[in-house]
Amino acid sequence: MPLARSLSITSLNGLPQWEDDDLPVEDLLLFEVSWEVTHKVGGIYTVIQSKAKTTADEWGENYFLIGPYFEQNVKTQVELCEPPNAAVKKAMDNMKSQGCQVFFGRWLIEGSPYVLLFDIGSAAWNLDRWKGEFWDASNIGIPYHDQEANDAVIFGSLTAWFLKELSCQFEDKPNIIAHFHEWQAGVGLILARSQKLPVATIFTTHATLLGRYLCAASIDFYNNLDHFDIDKEAGERQIYHRYCMERASVHCAHVFTTVSQITATEAEHMLKRTPDVVTPNGLNVKKFSAMHEFQNLHSMYKARIQEFIRGHFYGHLDFDLEKTLFFFIAGRYEFSNKGADMFLEALSRLNFLLRVHKTDVTVVVFFIMPAKTNNFNVETLKGQAVRKQLWDTAQFVKEKFGKKLYNALLKGEIPDLNKILDRDDITIMKRAIYSTERHCLPPVTTHNMIDDGNDPILNTIRRIGLFNNRTDRVKVILHPEFLSSTSPLLPLDYEEFVRGCNLGVFPSYYEPWGYTPAECTVMGIPSVTTNLSGFGCFMQEHVSDPAAYGIYIVDRRFRSPDESCNQLTQFLYGFCQQSLRQRIIQRNRTERLSDLLDWRYLGRYYMHARHLALSRTFPDKFEMDPSAPPKTEGFRYPRPSSVPPSPSASQHSSPQNSEAEDEDEDERYDEDEEAERDRQNIKSPFSLGALPQGKKKQHGEYRN
Repeated sequence: MPLARSLSITSLNGLPQWEDDDLPVEDLLLFEVSWEVTHKVGGIYTVIQSKAKTTADEWGENYFLIGPYFEQNVKTQVELCEPPNAAVKKAMDNMKSQGCQVFFGRWLIEGSPYVLLFDIGSAAWNLDRWKGEFWDASNIGIPYHDQEANDAVIFGSLTAWFLKELSCQFEDKPNIIAHFHEWQAGVGLILARSQKLPVATIFTTHATLLGRYLCAASIDFYNNLDHFDIDKEAGERQIYHRYCMERASVHCAHVFTTVSQITATEAEHMLKRTPDVVTPNGLNVKKFSAMHEFQNLHSMYKARIQEFIRGHFYGHLDFDLEKTLFFFIAGRYEFSNKGADMFLEALSRLNFLLRVHKTDVTVVVFFIMPAKTNNFNVETLKGQAVRKQLWDTAQFVKEKFGKKLYNALLKGEIPDLNKILDRDDITIMKRAIYSTERHCLPPVTTHNMIDDGNDPILNTIRRIGLFNNRTDRVKVILHPEFLSSTSPLLPLDYEEFVRGCNLGVFPSYYEPWGYTPAECTVMGIPSVTTNLSGFGCFMQEHVSDPAAYGIYIVDRRFRSPDESCNQLTQFLYGFCQQSLRQRIIQRNRTERLSDLLDWRYLGRYYMHARHLALSRTFPDKFEMDPSAPPKTEGFRYPRPSSVPPSPSASQHSSPQNSEAEDEDEDERYDEDEEAERDRQNIKSPFSLGALPQGKKKQHGEYRN
């Protein structure tokens, strides 16, 4: 038996190193398989697309992504080319010679990784045979009417076929790692293992199938993880075959990973295997050359949102836009899973608090959640037209006023301001004012909803009575489609809109990771999350005082729903009490946390998973260096030494804004000093090991 090669977490270009030269490092190939390669369906697309640059930097020409072929996606996202790797080219040619359409090219995203795309339609005639082979391998039957499961079988069979063609060319050299994401890609993993292919396999679940279904049905999920009859629950929801595909993939993989600790606990009960590694989701963080450029972007896009508000609330614009805060929630329209139900209830309570305390702060809340509509709301379009007409009128009068003022000054006179505006100007302005008269309330939704009588958000708004009345300090706007810079209503892309808001609110009940609050963080926008989201748990682990850094974490695991809602209300009310300076300080701190979410750091978890897969698949040839899974405790951002910017951290019974407090804060806050301390902390080592073994964590005491 040859000597075992020792894999080390320290690597050359990200590739494992070993002493013996029998297998050159450059011959090791990494394939990442997902249904969402070049094909955006959900959050997995964001994971793969954002991670591609870091992985491509590590693996160079030896990194390939495998996905399905969709003509429109390829035309707009892929530059087709010939494979540079001879073995990959030969495997593709063998498949093409037997009637399978395979496409190869570079995905036109950051990092430009190679992609291998299988045309599902061209191989559909093999479906019955492949379903039979899958049954022989796993005893899992696929119903003929489940199109998505059938496509998964075809895609998985093509993936396993390709890996077999490729591995046959390398004799006994174990130089292929295949990383599969979610159950749609899992068939390829199951078939590769049943055929005993010399491939190191990794499977990542981003959210368990059954967990998502159970939470969407408002079932008490986290308190009953130990008690579910898994087979019965999956069967009742007619997803038993999909659940079996997912569970088989998990148990066939050499290494099983999840994206967060909360999903790891879920997978342990739903899929009956404890994950080997937790691989948190990251983002490509682009740092600005100027430290405060993100603050300038916030001001610029906030002004664009204010323009929309001027039109939407014409005739009812009796609140000060300079004292108006913009909150938002965005994502898939999952009313309970995304926490929209709790958010609306908290807004009702916030509205009461702001009115009782007679505050001059107004909160405008956007719900950016796509639903079925048939067009823009006529009243909303009219509002933007009225705003534009008023602007044109003001510009016309200003130009006439300016000419008269200029001529008077040239003559050395101070003009009589009572005469500088003539009767026609007064008439034009009166007509403009009359055009803003409104006999109805500003609309709650920007679109005509197809089934507004059964829409959960609108029904809740009706119940709590947030109809954008003049007396309401909380205004609500439902925008039931994703944002676009080409929209005639709110011409902003999502990233621009987020930068213009003050707070993102995501009180999710089921959120394996949570990209929306993570995106807010890297853009320097504070956000609300929960301890039932992967992002919230990650921040609790790495930041001593998350609220001071603009990450408000609602406890939805160990508190009753009413207590959680009260906690969320206090977070929102405390945020409304902040001064402009406090919000600026907090945005600076929030943006500094972006280093925690950078793939340049979080990519190491994936690196560890790959090294672990090699050592488990080929134990006679590779073994993990004892120091490879670091045993360090990790690191935590310290609590800022200056006064926490959020009044909720030391809540007064009533708002306090004395000059003495502001002066005290000025003395104790040194941004450069805090930033340097945070930069030193981020250099501390990460904890990359397997999940800690220990006593079982409790799941909670209340349904939430």
